[in-house]
Amino acid sequence: MNIRYLLLIIACISLIQPAVQAQRTSLDVQVLDEMMEHRHEDPVELYQHISNTTNYISMLVPVSVLATGLVRDDKVTINKGLFLAESLAASSLITAGLKYTFKRHRPFADHPFIIPASDGGSPSFPSGHTSEAFSTATSLTMAYPKWYVAVPAYAWAASVGYSRMYLGVHYPSDVLAGAIVGAGSAWLMYKVNKWLVSKKPASVLIN
Repeated sequence: MNIRYLLLIIACISLIQPAVQAQRTSLDVQVLDEMMEHRHEDPVELYQHISNTTNYISMLVPVSVLATGLVRDDKVTINKGLFLAESLAASSLITAGLKYTFKRHRPFADHPFIIPASDGGSPSFPSGHTSEAFSTATSLTMAYPKWYVAVPAYAWAASVGYSRMYLGVHYPSDVLAGAIVGAGSAWLMYKVNKWLVSKKPASVLIN
């Protein structure tokens, strides 16, 4: 069951593959060129800060939920924390696999007019920061389906994705793929947990 969902995510990513193979004349490059022409120092600092929050927030959210559940001895909250952590782990694994399958160069490696304003060492496709952010936003919204959770979570995730382009370290298609992988990983783990609940009626993993 879970393999089918994973294949669906990979199939979505494969739709973006032509943009990876034709990056020199693609919309990807045109968008980044436009960003470079209108980039200013103050927004660069802001987007560097937003980008730098990704790992901290993505780790802090599941740890905080899990710790709260342990302190309160609340099994439902504990399992929500585990779900958040599982989603992040799945997203990271899928992203790493795709990065070293496509092995796409960073934009600044192929286009001298793109000046990076942040670090970018691993292959470019998909964006790891974006996949982390959207995995966190999606899993958090699934665990706590309230508008006041979803709106700031997805606003933050979208700003992370935009920051990676503005800083010149990812193409738009990298960011789109990262968003699909992140959200898809959360959805995949949600389905896996629901399946586990159906196998063990006495246990409750997620409300």
